[in-house]
Amino acid sequence: MLTTLLLAAAAQAAPHVSHPAAPSSQHSGTHDAHHDEHHASHAEAMRAHSGKHDMSKAHAMQCAPVTAAAVESQFDAFNAAWATRNPDTVTALFAPDAVLLATVSNTPRTTPAAIRDYFVGFLRNAPVGKIDTSTIKLGCNSAARLGTWTVTLTDPATGKVTPVKARYSFLYKYAGGKWWIDHLHSSMMPETAGK
Repeated sequence: MLTTLLLAAAAQAAPHVSHPAAPSSQHSGTHDAHHDEHHASHAEAMRAHSGKHDMSKAHAMQCAPVTAAAVESQFDAFNAAWATRNPDTVTALFAPDAVLLATVSNTPRTTPAAIRDYFVGFLRNAPVGKIDTSTIKLGCNSAARLGTWTVTLTDPATGKVTPVKARYSFLYKYAGGKWWIDHLHSSMMPETAGK
């Protein structure tokens, strides 16, 4: 009985220990706000970087001005180069990686040397081109002229003049500050007159 009373008295005399309160939600909210602000700042920086990249890409892909008249003048320059009878002058109009599928050759010409080789022989016939029909298509740093033409050839031995009716495709590209012939395909008409 005495022991029970002593234990009860000791319990009443023991100091009360309070436990620290749990962290308030205010601190958690502040942390979340800082995190959201950092995330938004990072996203904004990524958008700015992406925008600069797109502007740089657009600048790199800037299109050179081109008109139908400018494309027509490219053929005039080609015909004038033929008139020089100089294969180097004609070859210089073609892009370094151009492809020539010529009227009187079975061999695709895909290098400047091969293109020049073709014109060494072809220019001996004093070719003169005349556009008969023409369709022009314009693009970004590219253009095409498609249709039919007559190429007049003169035999150097006999002087005989032969007009050759053919179809043509001139593809041009703009690079290095100038227009080049990127591809030329010419083939004789598959149908004879009267058919």
